[in-house]
Amino acid sequence: MSEAPPTTAPDGADDDALLDKARAFSAALLDGVVLDTGESALQHAAGTCAILHTIGADRATRACAYLSQAAGQLAKPDEQLTKAFGPELARLARENLGLVELLRSARRGSGAQHGHQELMRRLLLAFSSDLRVVLLRLASRLQSLRHFAASGAAPDVELTQESLQVYAPLANRLGLWQIKWEIEDLAFRWAEPQAWAQITEWLAQRASQREALIAQASAQLQAALQGHGIAARISGRSKHAYSIWRKMQGKSLRLEDVMDLLAMRVIVERVEQCYATLSVVHELWTPLDAEYDDYIARPKPNGYQSLHTVVRGPRELPIEIQIRTEAMHAHAEQGVAAHWAYKEAGTQGYKGVSAGSRYDAQIALARQLLALRRELAEQGAAATPFDDHVYVLTPQARIVELQTGATPVDFAYALHTELGHRCRGARIDGALLPLNTVLRSGQTVEIIAAKQGGPSRDWLNPDLGFLHSARSRAKVRAWFNAQAQAQTQAAGRAAVEKLLQREGRTGLSLHELAAGLGLRSPEQLFERAGSDALPLRQIEQFLRGAPAEAEAPELRAGRAHQPGGVLVVGVDSLLTQLARCCKPAPPDPIIGFVTRGKGVSVHRAGCPNARNLQQQHGERVIAVSWGESGDEIYPVDIAVEATDRQGLLRDISEVFSKAKINVIGVHTQSRDELAHMLFTVELRGLDRLPTALDMLRDVPGVRRASRR
Repeated sequence: MSEAPPTTAPDGADDDALLDKARAFSAALLDGVVLDTGESALQHAAGTCAILHTIGADRATRACAYLSQAAGQLAKPDEQLTKAFGPELARLARENLGLVELLRSARRGSGAQHGHQELMRRLLLAFSSDLRVVLLRLASRLQSLRHFAASGAAPDVELTQESLQVYAPLANRLGLWQIKWEIEDLAFRWAEPQAWAQITEWLAQRASQREALIAQASAQLQAALQGHGIAARISGRSKHAYSIWRKMQGKSLRLEDVMDLLAMRVIVERVEQCYATLSVVHELWTPLDAEYDDYIARPKPNGYQSLHTVVRGPRELPIEIQIRTEAMHAHAEQGVAAHWAYKEAGTQGYKGVSAGSRYDAQIALARQLLALRRELAEQGAAATPFDDHVYVLTPQARIVELQTGATPVDFAYALHTELGHRCRGARIDGALLPLNTVLRSGQTVEIIAAKQGGPSRDWLNPDLGFLHSARSRAKVRAWFNAQAQAQTQAAGRAAVEKLLQREGRTGLSLHELAAGLGLRSPEQLFERAGSDALPLRQIEQFLRGAPAEAEAPELRAGRAHQPGGVLVVGVDSLLTQLARCCKPAPPDPIIGFVTRGKGVSVHRAGCPNARNLQQQHGERVIAVSWGESGDEIYPVDIAVEATDRQGLLRDISEVFSKAKINVIGVHTQSRDELAHMLFTVELRGLDRLPTALDMLRDVPGVRRASRR
């Protein structure tokens, strides 16, 4: 196996002012800094920069190889790098440094397969903001492997497996084959040391023989092509140790039986010449059955195009021959780099890739990564971190992660809450489709939004399938709750202001009025007045100087000695009424409060309003007790908190029906996927209440059930 390439910057790079500046800026900061791998941080940056140069990465990406390392040594990296190099490089360095931290956290997951899948997920999502971040990570990983090869030290098993199972497939999907092959061969050296030693030794022993055979075959083929008027460039190419080992494992072959250890590449000008060359090759040598692939007519998912065939060449030895055009070869050599290198070549484009194709290239590359994600998920165990997620693209090629089953409305809410509220349609891969269409990985989704407006109540109907995400449903409910709250407050404000005008108290501060009624703010006052939770009669009493009770009492006439009524100690035939704020019922401990003109208001002893009345008007509190049990029916409030779901109210109603409890009032409100319900029921006493509460707690989704 050949030595690793040098890690110094390539010729001409020192003449680049930006790289010079980035190198000089980082040198002092990285002096003496050593990475976890044991390599000097400055040497690692230089090696990463050199690798990026070989694949045609732009100047900003190469400069970021230095700045990403330097950023970790700065107190305020964003501010300092922006000031020295501008916002683009500062952002790129920051995102690269952030991805490094994310990848470290992903490695802490349980199980090797889980960790590798999570690493790929992180890389996939990093690609959504700037594909150059992924390039930096690939180059950095290759440089780390080169360092281990040069130093003789062995990397840990985790780094080796990550390189083979995550970074090499990613490089392959991006078309960075040189990086892929080198990562595989270097990682293979430590993953399977015995196999690596056997293969490399076998190849080294036969190197001169292979070179002679390739030279002989090249001369024969060149002469044959010239006879047919085809100009071609022919070269031999070396097989890589890891690919040989994979073929041996996949086909259960011995090393001597691997057929395509000899390999040649033929490069012509036009596509039709590729097929003409293939015909010449098959006339010259005998092709082997089932060893022909047409990747021109059927390109690989990463865009690779070429004709592959295996023939019996000189001495009847098998030779693998690849045939492609110059444009195909440029893509095969530089892959993804060709899609943005045009920025340095100007409007003339770069090796056939025009500036106008950048958008299509970005979309294509994003889909390649999504395809890789699916392949890795299929190769894993039954469950992987991707099983419950899909990855779709915005029109700008940003990748968005959603739950499996998500719809365009979920996609809109994932981008921005307001976009979700105003969503009116969606184009999926250019076609206008319904909003309840289930999205699949790799699709491009464009949201059609109104300038203003809100969501539809139909979206909350699970049978219609507009929303899959619980988070999206919560946002829709929050919007409708906010609208209802605003309407209630508006009605309450109008009623309170009308009352103030009638009482001649328009100069009274609303904050003072709310505080006097025991409320936090005028908004709470308006909301309670608008929902009739705070009767206007109570506000009127406060304005006229009478003691304001927190709730208007429910009128209930009962004589002192009437069976089942309330006995007022020392007083006969006195009108009593049960307070609505606490709704007492036998055998609750109770106290009485003498009102002005309405008899005695009866409260539960623990009622907050009763305690306030005792503190403010203690002289008007009297002792009361329950009379003899009769047929009286008492209203009781039961509060239920449950996870909101379809059929919840029906199930709770069935509990009351089974318990033979009459419900006379219901108030429900949903917020943050929780349903808050208040039921007013009729009971002859509290003896049946504990059983009813236990039955309510057994209803699926109910978290709490208690008397209010």
